[in-house]
Amino acid sequence: MDETYDVVVVGGGAAGLSGALALARARRSVLVIDSGEPRNAPADQVHNYLGREGTPPGELVAVGRAEVAGYGGQFRTGRVQATTRDDDGFRLSLEDGGSVRARRLLVATGLTDELPDVPGLAQRWGREVLHCPYCHGWEVQDRRIGVLATGPLAVHQAEMWRQWSSHVLLLLHDVPTPDEETAERLAARGIAVVPGPVAEVEVTGDALTGVRLADGRVVALDAIVVATRLTPRADLLAGLDLAPEEVTMGEHVIGAQIPADATGATTIPGVWVAGNLADLRGQVITSAAAGLTAGAAINADLITEETRAAVTAYRQLVATAFEQPAWEERYQSRPSVWSGRPNPQLVTEAADLSPGHALDVGSGEGADAVWLAERGWRVTAADISTTALGRAAAHADTAQVGDRIEFTHADLREKPPAEETYDLVSAQFMHLPPVQRRELFARLAAAVAPGGVLLIVGHHPSDLWTSAHRLHMPDMMYTAEDVAASLDPARWEVLAAEARPRPATDPNGQDITLHDAVLVARRR
Repeated sequence: MDETYDVVVVGGGAAGLSGALALARARRSVLVIDSGEPRNAPADQVHNYLGREGTPPGELVAVGRAEVAGYGGQFRTGRVQATTRDDDGFRLSLEDGGSVRARRLLVATGLTDELPDVPGLAQRWGREVLHCPYCHGWEVQDRRIGVLATGPLAVHQAEMWRQWSSHVLLLLHDVPTPDEETAERLAARGIAVVPGPVAEVEVTGDALTGVRLADGRVVALDAIVVATRLTPRADLLAGLDLAPEEVTMGEHVIGAQIPADATGATTIPGVWVAGNLADLRGQVITSAAAGLTAGAAINADLITEETRAAVTAYRQLVATAFEQPAWEERYQSRPSVWSGRPNPQLVTEAADLSPGHALDVGSGEGADAVWLAERGWRVTAADISTTALGRAAAHADTAQVGDRIEFTHADLREKPPAEETYDLVSAQFMHLPPVQRRELFARLAAAVAPGGVLLIVGHHPSDLWTSAHRLHMPDMMYTAEDVAASLDPARWEVLAAEARPRPATDPNGQDITLHDAVLVARRR
């Protein structure tokens, strides 16, 4: 497997799924890789998640996966062994030997809880062995709670849990007896201190009933509170030189997490983290929020990259689209490019003109030149493409008007037409960068003989507002009023400068209205 996705999300918990959902809804290709070992698997319910209070963790994940899949997100069960840079993205090597590529990474693999080494403790983890009062305090309110003291934060834990029960005991497992001031605080809150150490957890049937001390005495309890060592699941980031940093509470190290900014962006461009991997204190709802934040930031980063690439491509297109190689390629790519019918605005404006000498600018495959010649005009048909001119000459011969048309291979920007020579100068849909366009149109105007007509027709800028597939190059489009403003009123009579509606059909077969920018002017 060697597929490329916009984003690969590693970790399918609340943070990873939330980020994947935001990205899938943003129409990104998303793959979620998950080992199926969530941190909260031992817990019966998720708490403090507004609207989902009391939901079993597995149910929350199942609903989230279905939502992500509903927007096109994909899933793969497995582990990522290593992550490396790969050109402009990342390659993730999987445990099963496969690999995937990603333009961006969201890592939400969470952490593991390392429990104190007390026999029987791990077997009751997530049931009666607890760590977070906000996650589990309500469920053990007014019960007998023992706080297993394994470090200097134990007193703080005992004071916290006292909020939920008046029956809190501090079990001095491997910490010294509290000093006088601390003992007074505990006594004031009614928290009893039990000398240790604790030898094992007592279980009767399928319920925790207390702890047995090293001296053999048993302390009756309904729940035990522990402080776990919080270890991030971050091995897959080692190949990117992204390492966890220790987190302290006061002077005590409580774990480690990957450093990141408020959006989850790490010091490695293109890599985001969310959930407990980035915030070891985070609960399910805050992890989900962090995933959403990271997902939105990743999408914004991709948009920035895509816009930068689009600008580069657009500049290249502007520089090349109207040059001879591009036109030759366009004509050579198909048997015919145009319909073979004359442009409608030419037919409208030239039908009643007395035939004379016409210049057909950008004559293409010759439909306009042939139509004029059939009506008695002598035509100079100029185009930048030799392929187009060859087709135009064949069209003229078929129509038996070849003797009335002079086909000229020329770029009129470099070889302007002779001044005051033509009774009609027609430029149909001649779109160029603004400076080039203004210079060319001035030369075309100069080529009109006294009493002659200048006809310039283009795609009106408002066509970009429709569902027609116009080449989206706004600077190349113009209005007839723009062209008219460049003509000297003392030398020109503007007969029409308007946007003329024209019925059309878009690529989906829907009827739409396009507008042609039409300038008709007579030289005085």
